[in-house]
Parts: sequence; structure tokens; C-alpha cells
Amino acid sequence: MQQPITIQATVQAPLETVWTSWNKPEHISQWAFASDDWMADATKNDLEVGGSFSTTMAAKDGSASFAFCGTYTEVTEPSTISYTMDDGRKVSTTFTQTGGDVEVVQTFDPEEENDPEFQRAGWQAFLDNFKKYTEKLAAK
Repeated sequence: MQQPITIQATVQAPLETVWTSWNKPEHISQWAFASDDWMADATKNDLEVGGSFSTTMAAKDGSASFAFCGTYTEVTEPSTISYTMDDGRKVSTTFTQTGGDVEVVQTFDPEEENDPEFQRAGWQAFLDNFKKYTEKLAAK
């Protein structure tokens, strides 16, 4: 088994905005994709221990899609979310306020098919998209 991978971003927004943007389906659908030629449809997010989530991500041209699903194992608002994906891999995300910013750190178990650096880059692209969307949301 490969070592867990950690990614991070500093979001210039209040903690409440970061938490809401990360967890509300109407916001998830605006950032949960790695590039602008993809889209996301947040179909379900039951944010509680034992609750499940499911987001369908699809190429805008219809050439590919996949579901990102799992079950929450820890929810401590507004600081920590952990879950197990449907394939058994574990993910933990922390939100730490530092001054007017929020440090988002996510650690995940890599899958076995793709190179770990490819996975790191893909997950970081999602997190960077989250940062961009949330900072625009906070500026409104």
C-alpha cells in the first residue's frame, strides 16, 4: 500500500464561508472539478457521521463521467471532515483559521492504478478550484 498524499491551500475567506462552500451542494457543484472543461452535479451530501455523499463529475462534451462517493467517519464543524470512499480509501480534511485566512489540508489514500504524483496533481487541481471559487464567494 502506498503512503497517503497530502495537499493544501490557503483560502482568503472567513472560516464560515470556507465550511459552507466545501459542504453545501449548491456550492460543491461550482468547484468540484479539476478543469473548466468538466462540471459537477452535487446530488447528495448528508454531512454527519455515517452520512453519505455523492457527486457526479462529467466532461462537458459528454465523453466521460464518474461518481465520487463515500461515507463520513468524522465531522467536527468547522475544523475536520473525514470519510471513507466507496472503494475503501480514507480521506481527511482540516480547516484551520490563521488570521483572516483558512488553511485547508487534505490527506488521502492513493489508489493503485495511477502514479501518486498524477493523483496529487489532480486532487490539488480540485482544491485550487475550490480556493478560487470560495475567494470569489467571500468577495461578494
